[in-house]
Amino acid sequence: MSTSLETANETSSSLLTPEMMSRLERMELVSRKIFRGRMKGERRSKRKGQSVEFADFRNYVSGDDLRFIDWNLYARMDRLYLKLFLEEEDLHFFTFVDDSLSMNFGEPTKYYVARQIAASLAYIGLCRGDRVSVSTFSTAGSPVVLRGKSNVHRLLGFLEGASANEKSPPMEEAVKKFCLRNSGKGVVVVISDLMNKSGYESAMRMLVAREMDIFLIHLLSPEELNPNVQGDLKLVDCEDGDTKEVSVSAVLLQRYQQTLANFIEQARSFCNKRSITYVPARSDQAADVLVNEYLRTRGLVR
Repeated sequence: MSTSLETANETSSSLLTPEMMSRLERMELVSRKIFRGRMKGERRSKRKGQSVEFADFRNYVSGDDLRFIDWNLYARMDRLYLKLFLEEEDLHFFTFVDDSLSMNFGEPTKYYVARQIAASLAYIGLCRGDRVSVSTFSTAGSPVVLRGKSNVHRLLGFLEGASANEKSPPMEEAVKKFCLRNSGKGVVVVISDLMNKSGYESAMRMLVAREMDIFLIHLLSPEELNPNVQGDLKLVDCEDGDTKEVSVSAVLLQRYQQTLANFIEQARSFCNKRSITYVPARSDQAADVLVNEYLRTRGLVR
């Protein structure tokens, strides 16, 4: 058995199986933007630095480090040129999970799948030496910040111990705390059903203002997408207790489907106009399939 599989067995959990972890180890997180990392990591940067891989030359200017002058080129051309190298850098990766009570719906629940997606992406980052920050809406002010594969047990322990709860703050409040706590730039993945009565727009605008590379995974359950209900029902909002009595008919279900389609399209349009990558997802969809196929095609992993 390989070392990587042994490690996977030691740290496997209900969120990540050894097989999933083995596949995730072959991936890496990608940013469409260039961010200046705090430490050297395993990814190639488009910035020119001082690693061992040669990239290009440029003219020497007063004050440049004399150690990087190409003296062989000077001997041939009688001009000073500086050697440039590709620099390796780390990526700052943030994953932000909605833990409101509406996420605790479906089979499996949206919240379970959201944590599984967050665990998968964070694990990829840890394997690549990226700086990984994981939080829920409730813990936005005190995220778990990790680096290195040796911290996988802390990642899984945090996510497995997290639960959807009635004290989860509105999305806008959670994102405000997130922005105050995290001063750096990077890739942020928000996983939510967007079922917030105060809306999601102002929260997402805050992240856009921070010039982050933003991915919004809009997670809904099959029961929400295609409700199988009929007759007279009393609907209760699980978050604030609001009730509404309805008589379910074919016409009402058709109106519901149209309203839902409009809601999804509005979210997609809102994100597209602000360079936010919108990713629709279902809670009955395997997390590793979502990461490997959907997020790979949208440029988050490779």
